[in-house]
Amino acid sequence: MRKTKLPSGEAVPVLGQGTWYMGDEPHRRAEEIATLRLGLDLGLSLIDTAEMYGDGASEKLVGEAIAGRRDEVFLVSKVLPGNATRSGTIAACERSLKRLGTDRIDLYLLHWRGRTPFAETIAAFEALQDSGKIRHWGVSNMDVGDMQEIARAPGGDAMATDQVLYNLMRRGIEYDLLPQAQARGLPLMAYSPIEQGRLTEYPEVEEIADRHGATPAQIALAWVLRQQGVIAIPKASTFSHVQENRAALEIKLTEQDLAELDEAFPPPNGPESLEML
Repeated sequence: MRKTKLPSGEAVPVLGQGTWYMGDEPHRRAEEIATLRLGLDLGLSLIDTAEMYGDGASEKLVGEAIAGRRDEVFLVSKVLPGNATRSGTIAACERSLKRLGTDRIDLYLLHWRGRTPFAETIAAFEALQDSGKIRHWGVSNMDVGDMQEIARAPGGDAMATDQVLYNLMRRGIEYDLLPQAQARGLPLMAYSPIEQGRLTEYPEVEEIADRHGATPAQIALAWVLRQQGVIAIPKASTFSHVQENRAALEIKLTEQDLAELDEAFPPPNGPESLEML
């Protein structure tokens, strides 16, 4: 498994497992748990969840999936901005820990910007670190201006990542956010790297997939994974899907492939507002 380093120096897999919408359908619970466990077997040890997903249902599912295997997992969860006051962040983390059935979260993120000043949320993160309840903290859905503001806040230089929407259809971060993060040695986490499956429907992607004997989803994922300092967290809720994601790591896109994808999905030629799902 290829890895990238957090600013602390800790290495984490560049391909993880997302869990948005997992845990929402009780009849699929056993299959989803088994799929997450298969992902661990395949080296996809980074699992991303959030208190928002299914109002805690995803965290409960993840907790069951990692039971007995906690030390294999780099666990990521998120606090909602409405809970991001000092006391609210600590209380939200404790609720997440209970649902996850663990005593620690490896990376705890502010899900998006709210009304609470960054300094207050960071102070809560630091208190959680001091108590051993989280190991690293970061943010999600933050644009260049947000990141600069966080970096200026007390303790803001300890930020470990920014999790953002990034795929062939959503390339705006390539103009400024991504190169600035790369220059700082700050990895970005790419959610929805296959645009919730929509990228598999483009003939340009299908043609490249045929050349590689791969699926369109694998090409879209390999395109994200080619970037230095980017961690992709696609969701997979079936055995075949998680195996397909893992195999995307072995695909090496050619210059011709990349040129054709640039033509079909042009890179940004100026700053763009950060997109979210």
